[in-house]
Amino acid sequence: MKLTYKEAGVDKEAGYKGVQLIKNMIKNTHRDGVLSDIGGFAGLFQLDTKSYKEPVLVSGTDGVGTKLKIAFMMDKHNTIGEDCVAMCVNDILCQGAKPLFFLDYIATGKLVPEKMASIVEGVSNGCIKGEAALIGGETAEMPGFYKEDEYDLAGFCVGIVDKENIIDGSKVKEGDIILGLPSSGIHSNGYSLVRKIVFEKMDFEIDTIISELGITLGEELLKPTRIYTKTVFPLIGKYDIKGIVHITGGGFYENIPRIVPDNLTASIDTSKIKTPEIFNLLAKWGDISEKEMYSTFNMGIGMVLIVDKDEVEKIIASLREMDEEFTLLGKIEKGEEKVSLW
Repeated sequence: MKLTYKEAGVDKEAGYKGVQLIKNMIKNTHRDGVLSDIGGFAGLFQLDTKSYKEPVLVSGTDGVGTKLKIAFMMDKHNTIGEDCVAMCVNDILCQGAKPLFFLDYIATGKLVPEKMASIVEGVSNGCIKGEAALIGGETAEMPGFYKEDEYDLAGFCVGIVDKENIIDGSKVKEGDIILGLPSSGIHSNGYSLVRKIVFEKMDFEIDTIISELGITLGEELLKPTRIYTKTVFPLIGKYDIKGIVHITGGGFYENIPRIVPDNLTASIDTSKIKTPEIFNLLAKWGDISEKEMYSTFNMGIGMVLIVDKDEVEKIIASLREMDEEFTLLGKIEKGEEKVSLW
């Protein structure tokens, strides 16, 4: 008996159909510099080096962790790709980089064209919000490696910044002001703890309506990670932003110290933060200490900016012009601990 690739579990025709379904989505993300279309061996992007004295490429790669489990449980796949883009784009923004292009990788046990298209819909929407062109990717059908109804998702983003404008925290000094930009919810970190609390300890179902939230548990947990390009990048080009922090895994305690120089501390007044109710509920349900919460979750602040006190009023005015909410979190002070929450 002669075997075929399809009989081994890999359906090439499903792959071809999936590509047809996502073609227009991908084109909607394209911008100046894109030289290739879907179907080639590699994505092509032409750099505008004339606008930079010493152009530096900035790259980032990430996935969405066990938040994928929520998408599986909900059987809703058109937002999880947005999370993947956010995790990469927000990271390169922290270096002052302008996002250029993005690539995704989807691996699954059984390729269902409509599901793949739904995932890429989220990726495309994320790329539009992040102002990064989706110029390529890979969909791998791996029977026997992944369950048929599950998949993994990862992404890779490249941006550009002039060498002299790289943001790395080295200019941060005593007296600088700390601003916080709100998150859209849990974003894409801490979901192993979240799932342990809500499904094991509380024994909730994914469609349980949480009265304090007014929506189902699944709807809350699947809210897409916010993408900050359209708010943050205009500020980078206009003001001397000294430090940017993407509050991801490790929360405040792990991420903020990355850009605070020695002998300084980021002094943050947590009472100023408008913490979304989901975090209060998780703390109560799981009997989690405040320090553990701030060590794991964003607690309502998805991105932190450290700016000169002489520019803070102008930056606040710009944020208000963009109808952007913000929080005055505190300031940089002398100290041994690089972050102090009170």
